[in-house]
Amino acid sequence: MEKPTVRLTLIDGPTLLVEYAGLRLLTDPTFDPPQLYPLGGENLTKFNAPPVAPESLLPVDAILLSHDEHMDNLDQAGREFLPKAKRVITTKGGAKRLGGSTIGLAPWETTTIPLLDGRKLTITGTPTRHGPVGIEPVTGIVTGFVLSIDGHPDVYLTGDTVWFEGINEVAQRFSNVGLAVLFAGAAQPRGPFNVTMNTNDAIEAATRFKNAKIASVHNIGWSHFKQSPEDLQKAFSVVKIDRFVMLQPAIPVDVEL
Repeated sequence: MEKPTVRLTLIDGPTLLVEYAGLRLLTDPTFDPPQLYPLGGENLTKFNAPPVAPESLLPVDAILLSHDEHMDNLDQAGREFLPKAKRVITTKGGAKRLGGSTIGLAPWETTTIPLLDGRKLTITGTPTRHGPVGIEPVTGIVTGFVLSIDGHPDVYLTGDTVWFEGINEVAQRFSNVGLAVLFAGAAQPRGPFNVTMNTNDAIEAATRFKNAKIASVHNIGWSHFKQSPEDLQKAFSVVKIDRFVMLQPAIPVDVEL
């Protein structure tokens, strides 16, 4: 039996087009031109314009928005793009702020999208911690997502998070993850502490999702990303994890689950 395939196309930063089972899913849309964004007395610097026109990504069956409160996950052009998608799925708080028909998920809550063959894609919200313990009043609430289809391995999108016990719980609940997309980059927008995974965190995740291919986003295109995809690839090589999938902007990569 032919194994299912997911096509991944990195756009920039956290923005990834996921084509799976006939659906087109887009993570955290960031489409602004290069610019500075003020953040608590410091500036976030966006280096890159999107390598493709946002409209070329349409149709989009769902935007999987890890959170709506940070410009490096939802910028001005990304916010304008939201109504063009068939649905937007995000946190409970984000759904209230964005309004309309936005779907909000708490950890372990689900929503579904019907497939043309009569099956359905189930999307489960997953826990995150966007930095050190107690950071939530500063960074807000974030969600990850697990994509599930009966009879297929699962796809896990971590959202902005460091390694913490909640990710281990994802691994325990979803033991058949075939692809894990880590929001990495060791982002440090507010000081000398990480709010997304560094290479150590990524290795921890890879060892828990031992049957999964590992890809990464959220580690190019912004000044506060301190580690690159190449850093992650090198770290995995040192510890002899050979499941890393390198993504480059605007180049589709087919990943067999």
